[in-house]
Amino acid sequence: MANTKKTAEAVEEKVTKAPSKKSAPKKETKKAAPKKEEKPAKPAKPTPTEARAIAKNVRITPRKARLVIDLVRGKDVKEALGILENVNKAASTPVAKVIKSAAANATNNFGMDEDKLYVAEIYANDGLRMKRYLPRAKGSASGLVKRNSHITCVVKMR
Repeated sequence: MANTKKTAEAVEEKVTKAPSKKSAPKKETKKAAPKKEEKPAKPAKPTPTEARAIAKNVRITPRKARLVIDLVRGKDVKEALGILENVNKAASTPVAKVIKSAAANATNNFGMDEDKLYVAEIYANDGLRMKRYLPRAKGSASGLVKRNSHITCVVKMR
């Protein structure tokens, strides 16, 4: 029994002598209400008045695209699409796609009224140029440039 008393006392000593982290005595402080920092209000973003769409590297020459584009510049979107459906030119399809895309951007992204949209700006710029060779007489060759265009359309509300 003497052994059990010693072991029990040893266990108690170990328990009581276990290292404990001493913390500084807590001071009684009144918690002040957290101060809300007033940040300067950000200026409201201006509502967008226009929407744009760009078709890059369309496989039609800019000169031929400009013939079609000139027909619809300044027209209402619905009227422009009606004109393009009746134009018998290869450029009318990509130009109509760009106008539809710009109108969809305006209605879905910026909440504009689809009936009040018109084609404010539309233009065709030079895109990539593919250089090819064309065989000619007597074994010679001449250059051939296949032009692409970037078609940009901006629609606004009336």
